Amino acid sequence: MVHNDIKKPKIVVLGGGFAGLQFIQNLKENEYDIMLIDKLNHHQFQPLFYQVATSQIEPSSISFPFRKIFQERKDVRIRLTKAESIDPDTKQVITPIGNFEYDYLVIATGCKTNYFGNKNIKKYTYGLKSTYQAITIRNSILENFEKILYVNEEEKAPLMNIVVVGGGPTGVELAGAFAEIKKDILPKDFFRIDFTKMNIILLEGSPNTLNNMSTMSRNASADYLKSLGVIIKTGVIVTDYDGTTLHMNNGETIQSRHVIWAAGVTGNLIKGMDSDIVTPTNRFKVDRYNRVLGYKDIFAIGDISYMETETYPKGHPQVANVAINQGKLLSSNLRQLLSNKPMKEYEYKDLGAMATIGRHKAVVELPFVKFKGYFAWFVWMFLHLMLILSVRNKLIIFINWAWNYFSKNSSLRLILKGEEHADPAKDKKKEIAINL
Repeated sequence: MVHNDIKKPKIVVLGGGFAGLQFIQNLKENEYDIMLIDKLNHHQFQPLFYQVATSQIEPSSISFPFRKIFQERKDVRIRLTKAESIDPDTKQVITPIGNFEYDYLVIATGCKTNYFGNKNIKKYTYGLKSTYQAITIRNSILENFEKILYVNEEEKAPLMNIVVVGGGPTGVELAGAFAEIKKDILPKDFFRIDFTKMNIILLEGSPNTLNNMSTMSRNASADYLKSLGVIIKTGVIVTDYDGTTLHMNNGETIQSRHVIWAAGVTGNLIKGMDSDIVTPTNRFKVDRYNRVLGYKDIFAIGDISYMETETYPKGHPQVANVAINQGKLLSSNLRQLLSNKPMKEYEYKDLGAMATIGRHKAVVELPFVKFKGYFAWFVWMFLHLMLILSVRNKLIIFINWAWNYFSKNSSLRLILKGEEHADPAKDKKKEIAINL
C-alpha cells in the first residue's frame, strides 16, 4: 500500500493502555510513522493492581516497558510526556517538550478516579488507577501496622480499619484480598497485634455488591465477603473524609487512616476539542468507526471513547475487552481508509464478566452460563494469565500465585520508600522566596 519512497502517514497515539497498545501492535510494520506519547514508560495491566496493593505479586509482573515491547519496531517512536492539548486546525499535539504533528490522531488516554468534586476525598483517600498508586497503598498499609506497635490505644483504632469505597469488581477484589492477608499473612509478621480488632469495611452506594452483574453474582459476592469477615454497608454514600474520620449520608462515621476510593471513574480529557462531543463522564463521543464526531482525522478508543449502538444505547462498558477490540479494529480500518475502501463498524460482543473475592471464591458470567466458587476461581485465574502480554511475566505471575496458593504466604511485603532527592529547581524557588 505504502512504498518506502512515499511519505508515510504520521500517526500520533496518546496513551499506551490496552487500546493504544493493541492499535499500534496491529499496525503493519513500516507503513506508518508512529509516535506514542505517554506520561509513563510502561504499559500497566490494570486488572491486577489490587494484587500489587495487597503484596501478592510484584509490580514488575504487571508492568511492561514500552521500549521493550517495541524493541523490534523501528517505525515506533516514544516520547515520555503529557499531552496538554490538541490543535485540530494545525493538526498538532501540544506537550511540555514540544509540539507533534499528525496526519491521524488516536486518543487512548483511558480514565482516572472520579472523586465527584469532593476535594477532601481526593486529597485524603487512596486511588487505584496506576502501578504507583498500588505500591503507595501497599507501603501505607504496612507502615500502618508498624505504627500500631508503638502508638497509644486512641491512635490504634483508625489504623486498624481499612475502608474500601465502591462495591464493583475492584472494590470486591480488594476487600477480599485484604481479608485474606488479615487472616493468613499479617498475623505471622505482626504476632503482637490483636487482629480480631482489625476491620475490613466495604461501602457501596447501590443496594448490592457487584450491582451491575446478575443476582447470583451479587448474592455470592456478598456471602463470600461476609464469610471472610468483611463488613459490608450498602446504600450508603461517603460525604466527606478528613484523613481520619469518614462521614456517610446516613449520619454514621468510621475512624480510619486508610480509605481506598474505588467508587467511579472519569475520562482523561485533553483540551482543544469541541465541548459538544464530550459526555458528562468526560468521554469523547465517537461514530461506529471510533472517529470523534466532527473530526475526520481524530479517533478515540478504549475507556475515553463513547459509542452508542443499538445493542449499547448508553455506550459500551469500560472494560479491557472493549479497549483491546477497538484498538485492533481501528488499525484495520485505518488501512482501509488509506486505501479508499469501506471501513467496518464496531460492535462489542459481550464475552461476560467476572470477579474474584479470594481463594477459591469467584463469580463468572459467560453469555451461555453463570457459575461461582472453586471452578470460577480457576477460570478467572487462567483468563487473566492469558491476557498478560509477556510470556516471561506470565510465568513469573504463575509461580507467584502457585507459591501463595500452597504456602498462604508472600515474601513481597516491602516498604519501598526513600529520601527525597535534591531538586535544584525547588531549592532555587525556596531561595527566591526567602530573599523576597
